[in-house]
Amino acid sequence: MSQTVGDFLVERLAEWGITHIYGFPGDGINGFLGALERGQDKLRFIQTRHEEMAAFMACAHAKFTGEVGVCAATSGPGAIHLLNGLYDAKLDHTPVVAIVGQTVSTAIGGDQQQEVDLLSLYKDVAAAYVQQVSVPAQMRHVIDRAMRIAHAERTVTAVIVPNDVQEMEAIPQQKLSLKAIQTGIGFAKVRVLPENAELDRAADILNAGEKVAMLVGAGALDATDEVLAAADVLGAGVAKALLGKAVIPDDVPFCTGSIGLLGTRASWNMMQECDTLFMVGSAFPYANFLPKVGKAKGVQIDISPRMLSVRFPMDVLLCGDSKATLQELLPRLRRKTDRSWQEKVSQDVAEWWRLMDSRAQPEQRNGRIRPQTLFSTLSEQLPDNAIISSDSGSAANWYARHVKLRRGMKASLSGNLATMLPGVPYAIAAKFAYPDRVAIAFVGDGAMQMGGMAEMLTAAKYYREWKDPRLIVLVLNNEDLNQVTWEQRVMEGDPKFEASQAIPYVAFDQWAEMIGLTGIKVDRVEQVESAWRTALQADRPVIINALTDPEEPPLPPHITVEQAKKFTESIVKGDPHGIRDAVTAMREKLDEFVPGR
Repeated sequence: MSQTVGDFLVERLAEWGITHIYGFPGDGINGFLGALERGQDKLRFIQTRHEEMAAFMACAHAKFTGEVGVCAATSGPGAIHLLNGLYDAKLDHTPVVAIVGQTVSTAIGGDQQQEVDLLSLYKDVAAAYVQQVSVPAQMRHVIDRAMRIAHAERTVTAVIVPNDVQEMEAIPQQKLSLKAIQTGIGFAKVRVLPENAELDRAADILNAGEKVAMLVGAGALDATDEVLAAADVLGAGVAKALLGKAVIPDDVPFCTGSIGLLGTRASWNMMQECDTLFMVGSAFPYANFLPKVGKAKGVQIDISPRMLSVRFPMDVLLCGDSKATLQELLPRLRRKTDRSWQEKVSQDVAEWWRLMDSRAQPEQRNGRIRPQTLFSTLSEQLPDNAIISSDSGSAANWYARHVKLRRGMKASLSGNLATMLPGVPYAIAAKFAYPDRVAIAFVGDGAMQMGGMAEMLTAAKYYREWKDPRLIVLVLNNEDLNQVTWEQRVMEGDPKFEASQAIPYVAFDQWAEMIGLTGIKVDRVEQVESAWRTALQADRPVIINALTDPEEPPLPPHITVEQAKKFTESIVKGDPHGIRDAVTAMREKLDEFVPGR
């Protein structure tokens, strides 16, 4: 049998180093699926429950490994389903290649069933490169360029292959001619550095600063030693954007933890009091959590010129790789002899952790567990090299504030898109990338109902082949779309809208048992520690169904007067959960941003 275009595509992806492709079948990619069956020794197809989940898994694979993630979907509806996961990758600057089918080439333009104008549909999400393969001779250079551009620009690219083209005889290389295209395999490793003059200017500002605040993000994940060295020399405190939570360990005394809506009071205080802001590899989006303009000098490192001086008017822009740029900058920095600023930051951090520990003490309210207890208790039991994922929503708040990461751990979530749903597929992708490591996902009951339950069937299908079968999903079961409920109260001054916010109770532990996994129900605080211990000793994936209190406010560490007024308005308007619970929650929240209360 001669090699088909589908066979060549499988072979070429394997030559690029791709080992897994996440997707869901359909007749629009039948030719590709047949090739995958014939080439199982080269490339593994991982069947998800939904194409959106396949895109999330490809994104997570790229985030956790640094490699290009690949997903596949059929024409029409399948290609449409990929979009949310692809936008998650695009907005977090993550390299993903989408391979999608199309109706047969002879029918394009004839309103054929499942025919969608995919070139137009993907024009934004895959703006860097989206091409349709019309003849077999295109396949080589189109897939080569899609792979290389996704990697080089850390973005999404897409390859559209009509069904009949997939089954045509492959033309591995074009005949040499005036307009022949001859592409090859391989990524260019580039050490991107700023000019020496700009490094000198940056050093002058950082050396002059008496209160330096660092903010690090996902772009600094491979620069842990350099970030710590710079902070030590500058006597700085270090805040972490959520995608950069694993940049430095949370037990570093001057690490203020997360910043922003999910951040800490220590990060807020540091940013309000600093005289110099040093951003490294972060596109943190909330300018109101940074120093007030005019109150601090600014230096920023980012590998993308377009992301420089976007959130804060920087004095020096350093376009370069975070690790390499810090290595060049460090010899230019002078060690500060006055350590009072860093000591003050460290004191704020210690006070914050004391407060968080008190919040996480075993306690029940309204017959429900405080969610903080679940996260804080896990921190004490986290295995070395664990990989953490979180969904958006209130789960991300408690993850950001209460989970202490150590060196060697990995962690991620949907950052700039902040979409619901990635918690479970991220964890599953982590298991395929690192089958010998524990993966733990934090998910709200809304996200679990939306798609997490179905995707646990994927875990049930594949877990026996993982060297370490442990994949744990903690579900915060409060029968409420909790983050939005609190946003309605604090940002809009509206009471909880039951028709929008209330969701049905699901016994997630029973669902786990029904599909052959381990289910654990936690409805009393005395069960929390043993639940984690049992889950971490399990011989298969686990769902922890934790009944948590919806009246625990996942609010920012600094609340404005306007937000406090809005919250009061929501109570006056008749919040269904009553004044007493709401006021109690807000009183405790005040403790988090008013020192000494």
